[in-house]
Amino acid sequence: MSAGDRTVLTRRRPGTARRPRLATVVLLLGALYCLAPVAWVVIASSKSPRELFTTFSFAPGSGFADNLAALGGYGDGQFWRWGLNSLLYAGLGAILSTLVSAMAGYALAKFRFRGRQALFSVILAGVLVPGIVLAVPQYLLLAAVGLAGTYWSVLLPVIINPFGIFLCRVFAAASLPESTLEAARLDGAGEVHIFVRIVLPMMVQGLVTVFLLQFVGIWNNFLLPFIMLSDQDKYPITLGLYTFLGKGAGDGDLYSLVIMGSAVSVVPLVVLVLVLQRFWRADLLAGGLKG
Repeated sequence: MSAGDRTVLTRRRPGTARRPRLATVVLLLGALYCLAPVAWVVIASSKSPRELFTTFSFAPGSGFADNLAALGGYGDGQFWRWGLNSLLYAGLGAILSTLVSAMAGYALAKFRFRGRQALFSVILAGVLVPGIVLAVPQYLLLAAVGLAGTYWSVLLPVIINPFGIFLCRVFAAASLPESTLEAARLDGAGEVHIFVRIVLPMMVQGLVTVFLLQFVGIWNNFLLPFIMLSDQDKYPITLGLYTFLGKGAGDGDLYSLVIMGSAVSVVPLVVLVLVLQRFWRADLLAGGLKG
């Protein structure tokens, strides 16, 4: 192609060079939209109750240490108790949910049995059902067996995750070669041994995604604990901050504690993402090599 032909093609498509710039601008605006509230919470957590209502929203304050100490000392360390409860609900719930999703997804992807497709269709339908629709029936069922108001009333409903099962089925179908499974069976390995020693290690990158999504979902869950729990000692952080906010209507000093508690509650999620992101990078690299 001659230089003149290149010039003609360039003139015919004058907007192609602007598209990457436009996409970059849109992504930057989206990132700003998502990060601005987080930045406000972090900055506002450094303000004293007086500075919170009298200074510019994004101007740092001078009360970060005082707010953190007041948050930790309020109610004999009640906030930290709520944090431990959230770690229990989110950590144990996400681990159990990921394990159940892995077993169900593997079975749906690699085993042939009657009603498999119908069962998978029911699971897909479960993805479309909002959690708020199931909260009250779940409470009635757990109350009937005497578990309402206990830790189990928050843990049991989150173990079955239809979206996690769907993701595990897709990942198992794509990442588990039939030849590897058949070779293990020919060597005399049982199904439990195959699942623990072969399936789980090969699915670990997909399971990390399921675990993180479920952990974040349980950590941020408000409605289920709100319906199930009545004892404040069993509250997670979300419900505990809600009680702070309700009391703040009569005590303006509590607003600073609510904001500080919100900032602190984000830290475990950020740490978890930073720790687990290496699995995503490995997954993306593996996908690129397969392609």
